[in-house]
Amino acid sequence: MARYTCRSYRPRHLKKHVLILGAGFAGLELAAELSASLADEVQVTLLDRNDSFHFGFSKLDVLMGRRASADVCLHYRDISKNGVEFRQESVTLIDPENRRVITDEDSYEADVLVVALGAEYHFAATPGFEEGGFEYYSLAGAERLCNVLPDFNSGTILIAVLGHPYKCPPAPFEGAFLLHDQFVQRGIRDAVEIRMTFPMAAPVPVTKEVSQMFVRALDERGIEWAPKELVASLDVDGRKAQLASGESVPYDLFIGIPVHRVPEVVARSGLAVDGWVPVDRANLETRFPDVYALGDVAGLPMAKAGVFAEAAARVVADDIAARLGGGEPPPPYEGAGNCYVEFGGGLVGKVESNFFGGPAPTARLLEPSREFAAEKQAFGSTRRERWFGAWLRLDGDRLDVLRHVPYSADQRKQPQQSSRGGVI
Repeated sequence: MARYTCRSYRPRHLKKHVLILGAGFAGLELAAELSASLADEVQVTLLDRNDSFHFGFSKLDVLMGRRASADVCLHYRDISKNGVEFRQESVTLIDPENRRVITDEDSYEADVLVVALGAEYHFAATPGFEEGGFEYYSLAGAERLCNVLPDFNSGTILIAVLGHPYKCPPAPFEGAFLLHDQFVQRGIRDAVEIRMTFPMAAPVPVTKEVSQMFVRALDERGIEWAPKELVASLDVDGRKAQLASGESVPYDLFIGIPVHRVPEVVARSGLAVDGWVPVDRANLETRFPDVYALGDVAGLPMAKAGVFAEAAARVVADDIAARLGGGEPPPPYEGAGNCYVEFGGGLVGKVESNFFGGPAPTARLLEPSREFAAEKQAFGSTRRERWFGAWLRLDGDRLDVLRHVPYSADQRKQPQQSSRGGVI
């Protein structure tokens, strides 16, 4: 049974206590940023129920059998940042009004509370999915699907987005492109039909230009797709997906992108409104003073992805610094970032997006190339160094331990259309 105490943990009273819930893109970046810029003024406690982090794109590597699950995990025990303490604990209660948090191990009071717990998957929202479907939005799911693919030699694969919003908007289509590649390499593509359904009007509908490039890629590969169609349930015995429209789609292998929602502890806290946590678009602060919400849990009209969570963390770090020092607030969050998209054949494209920097969202997809594939690898390496202080080979072997080097002023700027960015 888990140990529980009521000592209301508050580190070094002379420093402000920043409590970060969740060690994903947002939590890791914020902890690194505060360590680099405010280590003498704040003490950071970073909580996560897991023992390790992995990049979202690593799940595609596991799905395709390119890497094992154990090789893509970066362990939180390796975090060594000045003024940052990581604790592996599950959050059981959030009191945003008093900035108080209870976990399965302890209780905490914070001067600044940051909720970055991400989105969780609601598998039961689609009846039959847990019993008769597969997914690759978790490491375990990607590994399970990888294990059945070698025995799939013919039939229909149905890939369905089961709700919106969902994180990593290109990921369902990346999975379809990579499966197409695998079946071509195995010489069985003509025996396999790949179909997609999704509730959006078009693939990755941030702009028409981006959507059209995905449409072209789907059509070139002979992947059938049906927009504005939502799978409501699965007839597992009959192997049919029942659509909300009343129609049904037969399948031999069903792959779903599960419904997303805020974690239950966030829903109980009173932070969420209409499913997600409303925040000030400029600085990510909630309606509760000195309580921020960022990353997938935030209810902003933009894509949910790690690159945007990372950029939001830098804005929050600057906002905290401005408040502590009595300075001017930082430039508002623009929702800008770049993500890389696998098209198969070793080719990677890049989407450059900016949701709030102008009167309307902007985005463009740069043509897939091997140069962008190299950029994607470099992105992972720089984040591993920054967050964990270690360079790792792509096969997971440690090379060397490096000290933390903060971003320069130019590197910390939110990415513009021509800048290098992160990965969904």
